[in-house]
This record gives sequence, C-alpha cells and structure tokens, in this order.
Amino acid sequence: MEEPNRFQKLVLAAKEKIKEISPNDAARELESGNATLIDVRADADWKAGHARDAKHLERGEIELEIEEQIPDLDQPIICYCGGGSRSALVTESLQKMGYRNVRSMKGGFRAWKAAGLPTSDL
Repeated sequence: MEEPNRFQKLVLAAKEKIKEISPNDAARELESGNATLIDVRADADWKAGHARDAKHLERGEIELEIEEQIPDLDQPIICYCGGGSRSALVTESLQKMGYRNVRSMKGGFRAWKAAGLPTSDL
C-alpha cells in the first residue's frame, strides 16, 4: 500500500477532528429544514451540477463569507465537495472559527449522486 501524500495526511488528520454524515442522513436533515448544505467546490463544478437546495461558498472564500451567510454558530451546517476531502478541511476550519454543529458529507457530491439524491444545475 502506498504511503499517503501530504494532502492525504492533512485530510486524514482533519477527519480525526470532525464528524462526517452520510448523504442520505444529510438529505433527511435538509428535508426537515434542520440544516444548511454548503457546496465548497469551485464555481465551474457548482455550475455543472450540485445538490438541490445547497448554498455555494468556495473553499477559498468560505472563511471570509460564512459569518455573513450564517452568523449563528449553532446552526447545523453540512459541507460537501467532490469526494469528501476538501469538505473535511473546511469543516475543521469552521470548527476552529467557533461553529459548533458543522459536519462533512462523506463521499461528497459523487456519493450524493450515487445515492440518487436530487441535484440541480445552472
């Protein structure tokens, strides 16, 4: 088995400090109006398709914009990316900013689509 590269090690370390949620559990929380789903992928990925009812805050900008978009530190937030790595890093970062109820969606948008959950595109 290959040794993980630096990025993979960073993600593994982040995943030890955060909670992950399955796409189906995330969809149930969204349906109940209990959480905000945030897509942290690049703009081109967002435009090509995203989870229905998600907000878009790119990984490179979310720390700058999150307080304006979601000022409540207790608001349930679920972050996702393409496969679950970048969203793990964002989730850890938001926790460091004081957000107490933030999770990363395991498997990202690929897992969301594989589960047959609703998507949208622009």
